[in-house]
Amino acid sequence: MKPSDLLLPWRLMMMTVVSALLSALLLLCTGTVLAAEASVAVASNFAPVMPALAAQFERDTGHQLGIAYGASGKFYAQIRNGAPFQVFLSADDEKPAQLEKDGAAVPGSRFTYAIGTLVLWSPKAGVVDAEGAVLAKGGFQKLALANPRLAPYGEAAMEVLRGLGLAARLQPTFVLGENITQAHQFAATGNAELAFVAQSQVWKDGRLASGSAWVVPARLHPPIRQDAVLLLPGRGQPAAEAFLAYLRSDKARAIIHKHGYSF
Repeated sequence: MKPSDLLLPWRLMMMTVVSALLSALLLLCTGTVLAAEASVAVASNFAPVMPALAAQFERDTGHQLGIAYGASGKFYAQIRNGAPFQVFLSADDEKPAQLEKDGAAVPGSRFTYAIGTLVLWSPKAGVVDAEGAVLAKGGFQKLALANPRLAPYGEAAMEVLRGLGLAARLQPTFVLGENITQAHQFAATGNAELAFVAQSQVWKDGRLASGSAWVVPARLHPPIRQDAVLLLPGRGQPAAEAFLAYLRSDKARAIIHKHGYSF
């Protein structure tokens, strides 16, 4: 046996080890490159859901999310004026559709990630009955709702009041919030006895967390279809595209449903 024959197995083993090390290094470098952050504009009604959703997404993918909350109408205006958001989670389906038409969103990327539920809520027990009769009955000074010109939940609340024939009568009691979060705060802090809010804001583990509420029947207003869309700055960005795909997953939908939304 030649000395070179003895070295052959050793050389093969070393080549295998080196190859494995290079593969591991490549995977590490690839993971580092792919881990990214997406900037996401989120309608304020969805704020109770996002911490749990974002945490699970980040654990599962390694990507990070930079999240801003606000009124869908304001986000629409900001995006039209060049705000560098990559993903938009609206409280309606109209604004994402319009952004597609405006050329500010990636065509074909829009889909409904949740259908919202409107609730009339008081932080005090026994104030709001299960049928919402308190609206006609009266006995309150202030009714908070999101500005219907900016927030789809505010627009839905106005549809309900108009359908019940109470809009003109109750108009003097209105306290308008910039968004649904502010409308909730008005009632929570005692600046209004009642507020139209998103179910997600007052629900926990499938039930009312505090106070009293009327879950507004869906037939009293158009469906609150909340659409997500990939904005132009998010095209080709791995974190943005991964987050939109994640919103369609069973794991994400379970989190969303737990907070009072349907699909």
